[in-house]
Amino acid sequence: ITPGSLLIVAVFLLLAFADTRELQLLHFALFLGIYLAALLGNGLILSAVACDHRLHTPMYFFLLNLALLDLGCISTTLPKAMANALWDTRAISYIGCTFQVFLFLFFISAEFYLLTVMAYDRYVAICKPLHYGSLLGSRACAQMAAAAWGSGFLNALMETANTFSLPLCRGNALDQFFCEIPHILKLSCSNSYPREAGLLVVSAFFGIGCFSFIALSYIHIFRAVLRMPSEQGRHKAFSTCLPHLTSISLFLSTLMFVYLKPPSVSLPVLDLVVSFLYTVIPPTLNPLIYSMRNQELKVALRKLLTRYVSKAAIC
Repeated sequence: ITPGSLLIVAVFLLLAFADTRELQLLHFALFLGIYLAALLGNGLILSAVACDHRLHTPMYFFLLNLALLDLGCISTTLPKAMANALWDTRAISYIGCTFQVFLFLFFISAEFYLLTVMAYDRYVAICKPLHYGSLLGSRACAQMAAAAWGSGFLNALMETANTFSLPLCRGNALDQFFCEIPHILKLSCSNSYPREAGLLVVSAFFGIGCFSFIALSYIHIFRAVLRMPSEQGRHKAFSTCLPHLTSISLFLSTLMFVYLKPPSVSLPVLDLVVSFLYTVIPPTLNPLIYSMRNQELKVALRKLLTRYVSKAAIC
């Protein structure tokens, strides 16, 4: 194949975490432990919210959606990495890569939009508590959650269609452990800048809009909390906001480092580690973040676990 000639790519080769068999198996065990922890944590959140009628409120409805998105996000990337480590392979089919890009963008975009909706939920709860029931009724919550999922779907569809419509002529090896758009674009031989710039502007518009909305919501929240006469009331208000703030800070900090860092600091090992962090750590830690200071959720989880243990003992 001459340099610059077009390629018909049937498979992509993903970046391996290790070369020796012992390290590959060690990575498989590590990934399996993390994946099971994410499944367990998010599964418990889903079960607790679904089974406990006291958690059938807007805040926990959005938390249930967040748990679903986290499960989808980590299930898109980690099982394939585990399979490659276990079977000592790097290959992923072209179709498989396309679906992985689409699903990952879908879940991660929808999660960002959902975190924006959750900021609005906290704003209404603290700044307009008397109007909470009317502004965040069951129909309004369902519409906002659907808007987050739908926006993520459209964003993923546009980005995926744009990426895989480009001709490839620079091989099929990706410097990443999953199919990620920046690394696929490096294999393209066409001038993709105009289309990239157009989609980047659209994504940046919505991203900056969501970030600005979240920041503005918390400015109003902090003002309202600081005006509360009761120290107990201030503490309770901050406690309900802290998990969301922690979650969104973790989500945005790793994501911004990956996509906004200058090319001069683009090292394969650094890219691999940071990408692993933003794809795996938030879905794994979010259940812990939301349950650590939430007494209602702790009680519901305790009851749920007690019920399962009792049934297991009877059986």
